[in-house]
Amino acid sequence: MKKADIIINLILVPLDFILLWAAALSAYYFRFSETVASYRPVFYEMPILNYLHLVWQVSLLGMLIFAILGFYGMQDKKLVKELPKVFIGVSFLVVVLILFIFLQRELFSSRFIIILAWALAILYLSIARIFIVLIRNTFFQKGWGLARVIVLGGSATRQVIVNEYKNNPRLGFKVVDVFYDLAKLQEIDKVQKLITDKKIDYIIQTDSTISKDQALDLLTFCQENHLSLKYVANLFQAQSLHLNLGSIAGLPLIEIQGTPLDGWGKVAKRIFDFVVSFVLLTVLSPLFLLLAFLVKFNSKGSVFVSLSRVGMKGKMFKMYKFRSMIKNAHELKAEMMKYNERSDGPLFKMKNDPRITSIGKILRRTSLDELPQLFNVLIGNMSLVGPRPHEPEEVLKYQKGYKKLLGIKPGITGMAQVSGRSNLLFAEEAKLDVFYIENWSLLLDMIILLKTPFIVIKKEAC
Repeated sequence: MKKADIIINLILVPLDFILLWAAALSAYYFRFSETVASYRPVFYEMPILNYLHLVWQVSLLGMLIFAILGFYGMQDKKLVKELPKVFIGVSFLVVVLILFIFLQRELFSSRFIIILAWALAILYLSIARIFIVLIRNTFFQKGWGLARVIVLGGSATRQVIVNEYKNNPRLGFKVVDVFYDLAKLQEIDKVQKLITDKKIDYIIQTDSTISKDQALDLLTFCQENHLSLKYVANLFQAQSLHLNLGSIAGLPLIEIQGTPLDGWGKVAKRIFDFVVSFVLLTVLSPLFLLLAFLVKFNSKGSVFVSLSRVGMKGKMFKMYKFRSMIKNAHELKAEMMKYNERSDGPLFKMKNDPRITSIGKILRRTSLDELPQLFNVLIGNMSLVGPRPHEPEEVLKYQKGYKKLLGIKPGITGMAQVSGRSNLLFAEEAKLDVFYIENWSLLLDMIILLKTPFIVIKKEAC
């Protein structure tokens, strides 16, 4: 998914709402202006405040209709598709409005305003889209905002696509490098560093005859390195797959769709995280003060600890917790590894860890030590719900496929925690987190958040 598509949709949502208002107010002004009134006398005066109240309701309904019709889908904006969509969306909104007028005659009586507002809304929204696409294309022509891609495949088919992107920057892609296949790409020393330094967004596979094993390796590589994947389809795939199918240089090109957490899902989750974490930090501030006093009174050291963790796309961040261990406890971890009770994965667990303070045992048993992670959620390097945040040395021990967990922000709680907490094997925990990533919804986040306190209480009672 190109970043430009996300930015354009973020702009279009408030812009469309404003333009619906502008169209309605323009229609009102023209209808009651002296020039128009001289040709069409006004028999019914609508107070401006009543009219604005109606416009507010109709505009909200319009945004809902536009969203349902796919106005803000995270795909490339092409005028040949967008302008008819505007006509259909605005017309559908007007039909719904007329239906309400039919059911409630007293609601509105000026057909002129409705017709004029309909025409102006189509005009304003169409002009906005033309303007935005022209600006986007200008940026692309200058090389700004282009998605950066690596193209794989034999020189013949590969070069067709490379030339197409080179000659048509308005398509939104820039070819950074080319390789015969994934194996050749992986022969490069520090291939992950290459992807990071060159800010690669996509890999495009142009050979439609690669084996299933090669295709699976390529898909796994893209998932582990957080890259989008496009590939040239064979005839069967082009006819049977329910994926995002497009074309480039006359070749059918399939893009494997991301998870629900791409595009608007990511925006919705971030808004949800910010609002809920802000409310919780405000409500729980007295509890924070009490716990800070208990931690400080119980043992020497700071109230909070900041722990290095691996976040989204492998970026390091500092995770905050109430200190539950003695000072410099992390330096003693190497000595304690021989007592690790988990042999199924990279995680460390030890019953009766001597580094934990007396108040720390209570904090950990009740999970209150994790409350400061709400600050991480507020600033944006964690989420309320997501995979468990792991230490750098734990991530180095990830098996093949586990790096998909780094595709989203880690969470304070998650599906694995509410489905068995620390009793799960690491592989089972990873599968649950992958399932969460693939099937995310705000409703699922709410369910996990509501279940978390009950899981903590159940554990405390055991």
